Amino acid sequence: MELSIPRRQERIGLREALGRESVRSVLWSAFVTLIIALGSLLLLFPIAFMITTSLKTSGSVFLLPIRWLPYVEFTPRWENFPEALNFMKWTTLYQNTLTISISNMIGDTVSACFVAYGFARFRAPGRQVLFTLVLATLMIPYQVRLVPEYLGFAKLGALTGGLCGIDTFCPLMLPPWFGSAFNIFLLRQFLMSIPMEMDEAAKIDGAGPFRILKDVLLPQIRPALAAVAIGSFTFNWSDFLRPLIYLNTTEKRTAAVGLSYFQATYGGTPYNLLMAAALVMVIPVLLLFFFAQRYFIQGIVVSGVKG
Repeated sequence: MELSIPRRQERIGLREALGRESVRSVLWSAFVTLIIALGSLLLLFPIAFMITTSLKTSGSVFLLPIRWLPYVEFTPRWENFPEALNFMKWTTLYQNTLTISISNMIGDTVSACFVAYGFARFRAPGRQVLFTLVLATLMIPYQVRLVPEYLGFAKLGALTGGLCGIDTFCPLMLPPWFGSAFNIFLLRQFLMSIPMEMDEAAKIDGAGPFRILKDVLLPQIRPALAAVAIGSFTFNWSDFLRPLIYLNTTEKRTAAVGLSYFQATYGGTPYNLLMAAALVMVIPVLLLFFFAQRYFIQGIVVSGVKG
């Protein structure tokens, strides 16, 4: 049976509306993709410049126009990498940096986990006041705390016979074990989103506080733990100010401080060697993010929704 004219016109109008909607969605998707592609190119521009500079000779670094393509526009000089790493004594510096970064990553994660667990799951007088004081420390710049912290570790070194004082790893590795306000806040928000009924069910089965944390809560906040661990490792790996202030011996300094060895006093900085050393320094952070990106991105997305 043939459709009536009004119903046929209605279907034609619906088909045209759907067609216009699909065209609009395709155009919008293309526009968003173009914006993201342009933004990605802008973000990758410094990385591309660092890679190409690390393969050039010292005299061709600032030649204009910039030569981007190795083997096409210039002959790459792979000898820059071993020369730069040997100059900065990379085995010692990278070992020191790995030791500090891994220790601080574990310390930040463990301390923030226990403190956030206490704020999120236990009830005590003054709990909100204490949590407010913890968050208030976020408003204090590190430079403000630097002088009293330095004097404190200097006195601690005098009391311990130099075991935990200036020119040791102690000032760099000890503070993360006392918690970070941002990490505590992040993990607390995750724990607050988990129903208390799960804790009560575990208590009925005979589980204590530590068992509840280990078997019930930690498996559900793995994305947040990954975000804390990656953020802590990245910060400590690239930290320059604290190692520069606390470590005086060359053999105890970190890779970030080692990059400053390339700076010359009268403008003779070998930027090709500096870029080669900086490129090698970025590799551990990229590998860590590559292997843990699923948990890291999930943690950032979920914290943005629940926070």
